[in-house]
Amino acid sequence: MEETLASQKMAKIDLINSLEKISSEIPDRILKLEGFILKENQKEQLEIIIFRGFSSSTTHPIEIDSEKKVITLSHVITNFKLYKAPLTETEENFIRENQNSVFFLNQRNWI
Repeated sequence: MEETLASQKMAKIDLINSLEKISSEIPDRILKLEGFILKENQKEQLEIIIFRGFSSSTTHPIEIDSEKKVITLSHVITNFKLYKAPLTETEENFIRENQNSVFFLNQRNWI
C-alpha cells in the first residue's frame, strides 16, 4: 500500500513538471489547474497557473526549484483549463477544459 501512495505522489510531481515542459514549448498557452489542498481535514481552494514552462499559484506558496515538488502540501487537482495567451479583458481566450489529469500531457491537446 505504501508503494501505491508513493507512486501517486510521484505522479503529481511528474504531472506538474511534465505540463511545465509542454508549456515551455507552446508559449502562447496558459494552463490553469484547479483543485484543493487538504489541511486539517478541510479543503482549501488551490489554483496553479502554468505559462511558458513555469508554475505560479494564486492561492498558496509553491517551490520554484524544478528538482522539487511544485507544491509541498497534500493536494488534489480536479480540473484543467487551457487559455490562449495573452489574456485580455475584452477577448475570449478560453480554449478547452478537462478533468482528466493526463489529457494535457498530450501536446496535441494544447492546440
